[in-house]
Amino acid sequence: MFFRNKYKRTYYGKINKKILNKAKIIKLLICDIDGVMTDGLICLDEKGREINAFHARDGYGIKMLLGFSIKVAVITGRNTKLIEDRCKILGIKYLYQGQLNKIKAFKDLIKKTNISYNKIAYIGDDVIDWPVMSIIGLSVAVSNAHPFILKKAQYITNNKGGNGAVREICDLILIAKNKIN
Repeated sequence: MFFRNKYKRTYYGKINKKILNKAKIIKLLICDIDGVMTDGLICLDEKGREINAFHARDGYGIKMLLGFSIKVAVITGRNTKLIEDRCKILGIKYLYQGQLNKIKAFKDLIKKTNISYNKIAYIGDDVIDWPVMSIIGLSVAVSNAHPFILKKAQYITNNKGGNGAVREICDLILIAKNKIN
């Protein structure tokens, strides 16, 4: 049901129809890791080993997208075995670590997938993400993103990074495609 012909009511609240139309054609979701798939905190144990927490709902959302043949990629500035392991568990085929210039990784990803820019969504949280977010079809910021990204993104999640924000954009894409209600 559309509210005043501008919004659709979802379990994430009212979503602008323009956003849903953009989400409807998405064929690839690109995610940052720190601050998006995690809460952005980097914890070290007494031996200097990194510990991160990933939200199970985010993982399930990614698996749902993959199940509907929507590709998922990760482009992150960090480089850890932990990220590699998480992507492997989720079935994410496209992983770019250590990318301080995310455009370079993005262009390689486009060559591999041959997906046009307007059919790509990117979820990020900081200024390092903006160069890619500014040229794709649907730019998404987590609700606790850097203020610059919050001002520029086309959609801001209700959920914070590391707390279901990725699942929210996965659901939004699937709602727009009428795969879930």
